Amino acid sequence: MKDNTFYITTPIYYVNDVPHIGHAYTTVACDSISRYKRLCGYEVCFLTGTDEHGQKIEQAAEKRGITPKQLADEVVERFAGLWKTLNISNDKFVRTTDELHKKAVRKIFNKMKENGDIYIDHYEGWYCTPCETYLTETQLLDGNCCPSCGRETAMLKEPSYFFRMSKYGDTLLKHIEDNPDFVRPQSRRNEIVSFIKDGLRDLSVSRATFKWGIPVPDDEEHVIYVWIDALTNYISALGYGEDGADFEKFWPATYHVVGKDILRFHTVYWPTMLLSAGISLPDAVFAHGWWTVEGQKMSKSLGNAIDPNWLVEKFGVDAIRYFLLREVPFGLDGDFSFKALIHRINGDLANDLGNLLNRTMGMVNRYFDGTVQPYSEAGPEDKALEETIERVFKEVDEHITNMAFNKALMTTWELVSALNKYIDETAPWALAKDEARKARLGSVLYSVLDGLKLVSLLVDSFMPETAMKIRRQLGATQEINVTDAKDLCKIRTFESGHKLGEAEQLFPRIEEKEMLEALKKETDDKKQDDEGEPVVEEIEFAHFEKMVLKAAKVLECEKVKKSDKLLKLQLDLGTEKRQVVSGIAKSYQPADLIGKTLVLVANLKPAKLMGTLSEGMILSATVDGKKHKVLELPDSVEPGTDIK
Repeated sequence: MKDNTFYITTPIYYVNDVPHIGHAYTTVACDSISRYKRLCGYEVCFLTGTDEHGQKIEQAAEKRGITPKQLADEVVERFAGLWKTLNISNDKFVRTTDELHKKAVRKIFNKMKENGDIYIDHYEGWYCTPCETYLTETQLLDGNCCPSCGRETAMLKEPSYFFRMSKYGDTLLKHIEDNPDFVRPQSRRNEIVSFIKDGLRDLSVSRATFKWGIPVPDDEEHVIYVWIDALTNYISALGYGEDGADFEKFWPATYHVVGKDILRFHTVYWPTMLLSAGISLPDAVFAHGWWTVEGQKMSKSLGNAIDPNWLVEKFGVDAIRYFLLREVPFGLDGDFSFKALIHRINGDLANDLGNLLNRTMGMVNRYFDGTVQPYSEAGPEDKALEETIERVFKEVDEHITNMAFNKALMTTWELVSALNKYIDETAPWALAKDEARKARLGSVLYSVLDGLKLVSLLVDSFMPETAMKIRRQLGATQEINVTDAKDLCKIRTFESGHKLGEAEQLFPRIEEKEMLEALKKETDDKKQDDEGEPVVEEIEFAHFEKMVLKAAKVLECEKVKKSDKLLKLQLDLGTEKRQVVSGIAKSYQPADLIGKTLVLVANLKPAKLMGTLSEGMILSATVDGKKHKVLELPDSVEPGTDIK
């Protein structure tokens, strides 16, 4: 990293997506470290933007009868608007339809070509349009389906430009080995090293079957592959290919922050492109994990891909920002739970921080008519508080710089706890009873107010609105000036002699039961489609492929004792016998099923029902919401036959 500059990027978000908490997570994280680095005196460039080219956009625009650019102009506001809502302080916003970006893409393509790394050939292979990814035969699932999204791929046979990515495998591997922090966290680094050691192949970098993209220089029949187009945004936004002043100042990037699903593109494709073009590699690529919602994968079909705008409307922007970065170590997967969110708001924000501010202001108003007293009399408790402040600021600086946001917030709350403990130990209410201790009383309350001002500095990066609310209530007139990490933790810089501002609740407590009931009703309503039918969750083909279905002939059947719902069936699978318990006793008598050939889920984990072992599950339809109708196969289907 260059002295006193800091360059951080989010991935550019695909305009065909609807913004969800995953997008918000990445961007809030980048915003928080950017704000902190500015506070420490760094010249920061924080970049985000949108990816607007590709076949998916072309097809979506065609369906609506508009141009791809019109579609991009319309939906880019989804992201730009959300960043305003989330109080994102990005310095630049890049669009791949910008002329400056197109110029940079053409320049890097030509540089790679001049170095002998671009050549024309024919591409024949599988391509997944939704993922914009080329696949080999060995990567495909059954039915020529994409291993990532499960959708059917298409066989392409077309002329294509290729990038000699294979040429740079050894160089890239050495760079990663020499720079252990290049790929973070460590678990992701191991994954990428393994991929490179397996051998890099040359990469098809153009398409001739659609037009919505940046044409290959001197050959407009071809469009530059979307990943070369999209990845170049990190330097195009800095003016690469133009005047380049920001490029000279900020490149190489300090951090590219991405989701783990696109790590390979950023740690293999992008660096090899840069090596080919003679451009320095970024300092680090950090891959964070994915979010589930209430234990389930986010999906449109489940209706659980939560809109961050809606979350902010319900809980407030700073509560959401805090929760996203406090709840989960950055780099690991996390689960979004409304109950956990409410607990964080009520516990950390309302009780710990909010109550600390309220009780302190209340005592200053009660004992000194709201006027901040000077620090004039030290006490034995003060030294421990001073040491805590120094340690907390040092550790927070290390944690934020290392993208350990949850640790930074946990450490900040150690200072909040220390201030609450300091009040309990010094007991201002007891000091107030003795007129001779008035100077010490004023000094105690001053120390807490000064500590709260320091807390406002620490939370400013994560919760900027809350930081300003604290300072406004404290009556702090000093601006939060650009400084450095050492200056931030200076104690007793808070001015005295002025009146406190008007008190207001930072985070009102939430009635958990009432809120959860209201949220459940609202989210249940969202899960209904236009006709009021529940939306069925879509699964990837890979999940379905794991299910083993076999024809099973019923040899014996009887009721399970002490149960009016369960039948116990002995099944013939050709090469083995199985016992299965099924809840169909109200629809069938045991004798009705003997001799029938049914469909069995044969690789279901064995379980006990009413104490009886069940080694699978037979398939049945539900009629009128209660009656079961088992799926019967013709007698000609032999037991054990695979069902696809």
